[in-house]
Amino acid sequence: VQGFGRKIMAYLPFDWYETPLYYDIVFDEDTRKEVAFLEALHKRHVRKPTHRLLEPACGSGRLMASLAKRGFTVHGFDASQGMLAFAAKRTQRLGKRVHLSQQNMQSFAYKQSFDMAFCLVSTFKYLLTEEDAVEHLRRVAAALRPGGVYALGFHLTHYNRTSSERERWVQTRGKLTVTCNIQIWPPDRRTRLERARSRLRVSGLKDGERKYETNWHFRTYSKPQFLALLAKVPELEHIDTHDFLYDPDYHPVFGEERADVIAILRKRA
Repeated sequence: VQGFGRKIMAYLPFDWYETPLYYDIVFDEDTRKEVAFLEALHKRHVRKPTHRLLEPACGSGRLMASLAKRGFTVHGFDASQGMLAFAAKRTQRLGKRVHLSQQNMQSFAYKQSFDMAFCLVSTFKYLLTEEDAVEHLRRVAAALRPGGVYALGFHLTHYNRTSSERERWVQTRGKLTVTCNIQIWPPDRRTRLERARSRLRVSGLKDGERKYETNWHFRTYSKPQFLALLAKVPELEHIDTHDFLYDPDYHPVFGEERADVIAILRKRA
């Protein structure tokens, strides 16, 4: 593409889950804070702990690796082969403290049970139907010990929003700098979908700069819609709320103070 006498590189369509290194660089900033938060939740909510944890949609394995180093045994699954390969390489020295498998959010199964499960970055909203969302929660409940908890992070939807929302991260690792811009368009109340786009700009490569673009849709949830969904899975009860500040001692009112929520769901004894 030419513009005012200079060449402008277009964003190439690409699945950013198949570029796990760049994805990992973008989201690694909060890893230490997230892990400390999860450890605090485990200490607060779990009685007679086995220290077995489960991460649906574990991605690059950054949280699994950090939790394993803190003494937990962590099982994780993901649908992306690229992410799992990256996670396996990262955690290969951690031995039996990390277990990876390729499974889907709505059809996974485990023989063992877990103290706690966690999914923090809105991956839950990739489940675009009510049936798949219900099945996911049922399978999480089946994987938890009685009294075990699920820390489920996602953004609630305000249907009166008429403008796009944007987030931007700039992170560096070694010679690489990754700039990530995420844009979320206004939600469609009828279809309960919102369009999302990620644009990655990667500099510091031997062959110059690269640009990638990924488009997808999220399923939307207002506070009443999420609570109605949860009512279909009576095995789980909503016992607490946090947000993406990852402060274990801050408890916002669910759906009233912030759009980003971490719902703590406990398996009924």
